[in-house]
Amino acid sequence: MADYNINAITRRVVFTGSAGTGPYAFSFEILANTDIVAYFNATKLTLTTDFTVTINANGTGSVNIVTGGNVPSTPTGSDQIVIVGARDIERTTDFVTAGDLLASSLNEQLDALTIFDQQVAEENKRGLRAPAFDPALVEDGGVVDMTLPSKADRAGKFLAFDINGNPSASSDVGAWKGNWAAGTAYVIGDQVVDTSNSNIYRVNFAHTSSGAVPLTTNANSAYYDLVLDLSGVSTAETNASNSATAAAGSATAAAASATAAAFSDDWAVKTDGVVNDGVTTDYSSKAYAIGGTGVTDGAGLGPAKDWAIETTGKVDGTEYSAKEYSIGTGDNSGMNTGSAKQWSIGGGTGFDRDTAVTGSGGTAEYSAKYWANQAKNETQTQRDVYYGAFTNDAAAEAYQTGAAPTGNAGTVDAGDLYFNSSNNILKVYDGANWNDAAADTTSFATKGFSIAVAIAL
Repeated sequence: MADYNINAITRRVVFTGSAGTGPYAFSFEILANTDIVAYFNATKLTLTTDFTVTINANGTGSVNIVTGGNVPSTPTGSDQIVIVGARDIERTTDFVTAGDLLASSLNEQLDALTIFDQQVAEENKRGLRAPAFDPALVEDGGVVDMTLPSKADRAGKFLAFDINGNPSASSDVGAWKGNWAAGTAYVIGDQVVDTSNSNIYRVNFAHTSSGAVPLTTNANSAYYDLVLDLSGVSTAETNASNSATAAAGSATAAAASATAAAFSDDWAVKTDGVVNDGVTTDYSSKAYAIGGTGVTDGAGLGPAKDWAIETTGKVDGTEYSAKEYSIGTGDNSGMNTGSAKQWSIGGGTGFDRDTAVTGSGGTAEYSAKYWANQAKNETQTQRDVYYGAFTNDAAAEAYQTGAAPTGNAGTVDAGDLYFNSSNNILKVYDGANWNDAAADTTSFATKGFSIAVAIAL
């Protein structure tokens, strides 16, 4: 048997979030591989079949999981492996009377005793026990007694704790008992109603009730915990009564509102005549929007849709729609003179450029497109007579007869003019030649000399 120290340590280790078959190491000392048990999640494993144990020289060791038995597959990160010290608490070796008392034998027995103590300590940590700071135990004159009720008393019942915090057995934990009454056996968890104020209480100590309500002043008031404070219910009932009276008045007003509401659908979508709710008589929103009996073609009326796009006549018998004023359909029932489209590109039903929009002869009025074309033609006519400035006759003629856009694409005719920039003279074509249209007066006599010559003559 190995000889080593037994360190102060908890003889239990839990592995969570680990994966694989191991090794899963433990740091508490053991004397044999049978001194531990292992768990895979909640399943207790069998040594050799489900796991093997390796013991280090200092008594610590590790566990390797064997798959196939209680471990169906390799553990994953979601599995849990637990290793717990579990040496059998027994003594199988006696020292021989008058025989050798070997240190190794003593060490082994003392090691085992220490291991037993550690195992018991680890198990106690997982047990139900009162904390050290609780009041003194019953045997010391206190009130804490963690002893469970007898098997007969607790069999088939719930574990509860009484007003002193001691365990008790209850067969009816949390039962609804209704109105509180004296002389009734209550158990922990029962719920009762205090009939004096409608409050609901939970019983925290098994007892037979006595006295009277309210429970806040009952001799056993400490046996009841307030669960639901309904002391304001009476006030609420009074308020509810007052509210009921007010509600009756509201109902009358609501009836009137309901009558008005009944017409709300008609005010929204009715298109077969007027809506009359007893207060107002008029047409619905839909009728004014897209048309309906009385609104469509009605004098001084007309739906919004017709005012926007109607092209088959006057909307209300007196005026055309925005669309008609814009494009003018020109048919017999529509506006056939003066639409925005006619004033833009031409009159008549065909919107012809050279057709007057209104009037005829001297009073005719034409479209913007007509006058733009007239201006273009006038400009062309002027360009056909006066060519502009050129350095000589040949250059002027080349421009006049040249192809557009660099030339004027015209002919040289008698009366055509151009300015000769070389001689600063305006020249005119006589049908055969270019002649000076004005003489250069820079070489003429002065004004005074001319006057004198004129007088002398």
